[in-house]
Amino acid sequence: MVPYEKLHQIVQRYEFLEAKLSGGDFSDEIAQLSREYATLKPVVAEIRDYKTLLDDMAEAEAMLADPDMRELAEEELPELKSRLPEMEHRMRLALLPRDAADDRPAIIEIRPGTGGDEAGLFAGDLLRMYQRYSEGRGWKFDILEMAQTELGGIKEVVASVKGEGVFARLKFESGVHRVQRVPETESGGRIHTSAATVAVLPEAEDVDIEINANDIRIDTMRSSGAGGQHVNTTDSAVRITHLPTGIVVTSSEKSQHQNRAIAMQVLKTRLFDMERQRADAERAASRKSQVGSGDRSERIRTYNFPQGRMTDHRINLTLYKLDQIMQGDLDDVIDALIADHQATLLSELDG
Repeated sequence: MVPYEKLHQIVQRYEFLEAKLSGGDFSDEIAQLSREYATLKPVVAEIRDYKTLLDDMAEAEAMLADPDMRELAEEELPELKSRLPEMEHRMRLALLPRDAADDRPAIIEIRPGTGGDEAGLFAGDLLRMYQRYSEGRGWKFDILEMAQTELGGIKEVVASVKGEGVFARLKFESGVHRVQRVPETESGGRIHTSAATVAVLPEAEDVDIEINANDIRIDTMRSSGAGGQHVNTTDSAVRITHLPTGIVVTSSEKSQHQNRAIAMQVLKTRLFDMERQRADAERAASRKSQVGSGDRSERIRTYNFPQGRMTDHRINLTLYKLDQIMQGDLDDVIDALIADHQATLLSELDG
């Protein structure tokens, strides 16, 4: 059952925001109002389509009483009624509570887990997978900090992803990704199992986190250029330590001023994520959603190269298209995760 009073309130709020934004009010809250307006726009479009369908049905039913129009109404009414269940389902999805961070950019952190050199190589494969996925969606993907192994794998990488709906689509990637394959370093041809950890954090805004200057220590270090020879070195790298939590963030771009800004942004994002995790844990004390629990120690996915398959263990989804997935073709699995999450939310609302 679609709550009609709630639909009316949403449309009223949308029209209020539309009038306020078109009035040229450039107040401090304009950015927040613009985001709310953009969030409500697709919901209001669904509401208007739904109301149009209901109006058409009412008009067709009224036509049944007119002998001249009865035949036309009897022809139209079944088709209109057949569209109603799908339209109501779409309406209920549109009305689901949204994660306030869904429209934000994201910070992706990838680190090797168990498996030695092979884990570092797999972490590099995951980095390229997310880069290609981002490029395919027209997102901006920037590596903020990266440390590589001698074999070309990844010790740690931190990247920023900006674009439309970034966190909404990437947030279910957090967790342990396991790979099963014959490593390039393995002469015996035996299948090796290793892992890498992915953390996807919604990027913090200045209003989210205020950092006391007395709570941080900023160190300047020597920054090394790419490659093993360290040909170009400067004293531009910045390391920021957040003393209350022990979080350490580094940035090694060429500009020390830029490094400080990047490191502060990553630090704010990690602190903001800690607050979100704490709030989520409190809300989920009595229940735990199957998808999106945010537990980054959870093994979420296995990439089996000999069999060419990827399995997402949270939703028991197996796809035999591993080559395409590693090239960034992630929509099938991400869409399935989102659909499962929506189904969980719907069941909780119905319950």
